Amino acid sequence: MKSTAALAVVAVCLATSACGFHPLYGGAAEGSALSGTFSTIYVEPIPDPGVASTGYELRNALIDLLDSNEGAAYRLHVTLKEATQSVVILQDSSITRYNDSLTAKYTLTDSATGKVVASGSESGITAYNAVASPYAALAAQQDADKRTAQDIAERIRIDLGVFFEQQQKPAGQ
Repeated sequence: MKSTAALAVVAVCLATSACGFHPLYGGAAEGSALSGTFSTIYVEPIPDPGVASTGYELRNALIDLLDSNEGAAYRLHVTLKEATQSVVILQDSSITRYNDSLTAKYTLTDSATGKVVASGSESGITAYNAVASPYAALAAQQDADKRTAQDIAERIRIDLGVFFEQQQKPAGQ
């Protein structure tokens, strides 16, 4: 009985190994084809739409994830739209919790031709508590926006990875 189960597991492993599934990207140590491609993207400075330094945080997260450099073959332009909504309002009209939504629209441009080769949009939402101290409330908002910027940077990286992976496939696949 054990040998039959082991044989079934081996058969399933062999069958799925040829299905074409492979990781989209990985670290340079794993020999990822996309790790070198990501470093050909220059992330342009991102203006901040609100009081927090969300554009700065998003750009830094993208630079870290893509290993960006200025003399790159592609330029990534990102614009942000930020909105804050109060979600918990007490009877005395004081607000104790906010939701911040952040939408990042991006375009990837070929540096040589100026042609837009990919574009997309990613959005995220985060919540934070407001407290009596203005400094603490601002710090909570900035921390929440930083977390959202990091999440959006990860998703933009995935979008770009899918784009470049599709560009590398032969026409019939």
